[in-house]
Amino acid sequence: MMNVLEAIQNRRSIRRFTDTPVPRDMIETVLEAAIAAPSGKNRQPWQFVVITEQNKAEMLRLMDDGIAANPESAKWVQFTRDIMAQAPVNIFVFNPNGEYPWRSIPTKQRFQELVDIQSVGAAIENMILAAEGLGLGTLWICDVFENYDGFSAWIGNQKQLIAAVSLGYPDEHPDKRGRKGLDKVVTWM
Repeated sequence: MMNVLEAIQNRRSIRRFTDTPVPRDMIETVLEAAIAAPSGKNRQPWQFVVITEQNKAEMLRLMDDGIAANPESAKWVQFTRDIMAQAPVNIFVFNPNGEYPWRSIPTKQRFQELVDIQSVGAAIENMILAAEGLGLGTLWICDVFENYDGFSAWIGNQKQLIAAVSLGYPDEHPDKRGRKGLDKVVTWM
């Protein structure tokens, strides 16, 4: 297994997957890495729903419903849907402490929610780095909101949907994309 710095440098967003199934023990290893993430006040604000081949058709139908209901974003969401269709595994990530995104909540609760969402982001990052170390590819997906209510009802989770991660064996090896240099993003004081 590669070290963490190699995984960070080698990781790419994968948009084409082979149809090779991912063994359950590898999926569990990725999820174990996720739950090892740091979290504010050790709240561990994450829940994962793993969608494999037997339920992929319903997931895609819900994506299609969202695309039909929101034609202005259809192009990008369709692209994401097609990637999710290729991936042998799609993992939906929820914040069980979070509220429905369009609900107004008190400021103190909003601050806690922001801490929890950052913690969920750390869990997702752990997932994608662990997957890289195992020779798997991932795509961190935020285009799951077009049918937010439909996904939540189908999955049976009325908690806050944060993102999804597509997982599988990569069928591409994209070049590294440019990154802003330290001089553009860091201020020393």
